[in-house]
Amino acid sequence: MDSVLQKYLPEYAVVPCFELIRTHAVNLKVVNERVTRHGDYRLLPDGSHQITVNANLNPYRFLITLVHEIAHLVAFENYGRRIKPHGKEWKYSFQQLMLPFLRPQIFPSTLLPLLANHFRNPKASSSTDAKLSIALKKFDPPGDETLLFELPPGSIFKLKNSRTFKKGPRKVKRYQCMEIKTGRMYLFQPHAEVKEVKEIFHEK
Repeated sequence: MDSVLQKYLPEYAVVPCFELIRTHAVNLKVVNERVTRHGDYRLLPDGSHQITVNANLNPYRFLITLVHEIAHLVAFENYGRRIKPHGKEWKYSFQQLMLPFLRPQIFPSTLLPLLANHFRNPKASSSTDAKLSIALKKFDPPGDETLLFELPPGSIFKLKNSRTFKKGPRKVKRYQCMEIKTGRMYLFQPHAEVKEVKEIFHEK
């Protein structure tokens, strides 16, 4: 297991993550990218614990995601399964599990202040923390995606599910964008990952 983890985690996070996985009897699966989530935790019918994490995550996001999911397991075991999935019990469990990893041997100095702020009140997804999400993206491998706020107004962009939109004005914290196919308006986070489309071809 530790040899597998070395492919996905920062070097000094491998051993403590392996111990978390062993201690809590986690069946970890690294899977192909899923658009809607970075990872998930499930209690299987036989009582075993399964955690899946997307293989395409950079090492720092992989670590955060893995500990996020283990925190679900720990919270359910300590407080019962009637708690809210991302309620105060999960937040406390996530904070306690993540604390040993918040050190310069594991995370770059540029991320540590953002992580310290994030873990004062961790969100259901690190992607909803705009500053942290933008900082984490800098460690992704090169790709053709960009962040929505970086595109000029009126730009055409595509999501990973191939739906295409036109960027509109900013409404308070989000951008109002029109779906090309339906004309419907949607609100997007400024740090949403999108792919710019240079040209739109219409059927005649």
